[in-house]
Amino acid sequence: MKIAVIGTGYVGLVTGACLADLGHSVTGVDKDEGKIERLNRGEVTIYEVGLPELLSRHLGRSLSFTTDTAEAVAASEIVFITVGTPQGEDGAADMSYVMEAAGDIAGAIDGYKIVVNKSTMPVGSTRLVERVIKERAGGEEFDVVSNPEFLREGTAVRDFMHPDRIVVGTESQRAAGIMAELYRPLNAPLFITDPASAEMIKYASNAFLATKVSFINAIANICEAVDADVKEVAMGMGYDRRIGFEFLRSGPGFGGSCFPKDCQALINIARHSGYSFYLLEGVMQVNREQMELMARKVERRLGDLRGKRIAAWGLAFKANTDDVRDSPALEIIRLLLEGGAEISAYDPRAMENAREAMPELSCAASALEAAEGADLLLILTDWDEFKLQDFRRVGEVMKGREIIDTRNCLEPLSVRRLGFNYEGVGR
Repeated sequence: MKIAVIGTGYVGLVTGACLADLGHSVTGVDKDEGKIERLNRGEVTIYEVGLPELLSRHLGRSLSFTTDTAEAVAASEIVFITVGTPQGEDGAADMSYVMEAAGDIAGAIDGYKIVVNKSTMPVGSTRLVERVIKERAGGEEFDVVSNPEFLREGTAVRDFMHPDRIVVGTESQRAAGIMAELYRPLNAPLFITDPASAEMIKYASNAFLATKVSFINAIANICEAVDADVKEVAMGMGYDRRIGFEFLRSGPGFGGSCFPKDCQALINIARHSGYSFYLLEGVMQVNREQMELMARKVERRLGDLRGKRIAAWGLAFKANTDDVRDSPALEIIRLLLEGGAEISAYDPRAMENAREAMPELSCAASALEAAEGADLLLILTDWDEFKLQDFRRVGEVMKGREIIDTRNCLEPLSVRRLGFNYEGVGR
């Protein structure tokens, strides 16, 4: 099939490259001319495992990029909207980019098209996009469907190619049949429902996963008080098939481009529907407090932070991505800087993005360099590189012997044997 993907961020770029890998002809569209030039040269604009290989394999054959929305839409059977829906000041999703994309699509429709809302959008967005296009497209025939993405940064390519399910929200049998054919090579469960339910599934899924994260973090804080080990507790819980092991890892809190934004958007949707979502509000409160607790751990170890040097390993909100949006690492670093600490930070992939988000941040060229002269080592992202460090050498270059591991990625006994004072989360 011939496909246009409007927006070449995380979702758009992964979606386009993976659809090309399934045998479809894909054109990625973005108004950022610099980004399009880089993509057409084969330069991947985000860090995502497996994506460079897909781009190299299909660029110039079944995958191309352009700034010309009208041309891409006219040549396509299916048009995906994958532009950003950032959080507005009131907590609701900002739909301005979606509305702009819908208007551009409407002006180029010249025959039956399926317009797919792939970005995370509030309930009612399918109808909204449909109305915008209908007002501007004249009598051209089209369908708008909701097809939410369930991609995790760091494993997005794998998630797309091996999905747990594919959700399609539409009341059009014609559109449902074409969408089923589009995804047929994936051989995955296809769940067809109404548009509002499809939109709600995405928010409900992310909110539930965020709830699991905040729940295990709350349990971790109790474990510290009663001398229990949260890793053992989570393991014992996970064997219960009703609970499962996923998202039961305690840490500094959740971040990224989805969970915080989607939880706040769902709270806003509930509020406008006349319902107070106290449970989810509590999840967000626990998440905020968890980051503050991590900063207080450092303060308890070092006392007055003024003049103290801290090595911060990890800036991305999770490993295997360069994304620092709503990263707990940056929030914790901000709190420590406000307390007067000196921070030397390192991340294998996210330092450039971190410097843009926090220009005052001082970064090192390596994990070992960041540790030089440090009073305390603070692990904020669980990159494999950090787990494989020679901690005997780390101890030689540090001034102090304190380690706070907010990701529980080190083996406590091993580092304690080397003379470190180790503290994890909930252990």
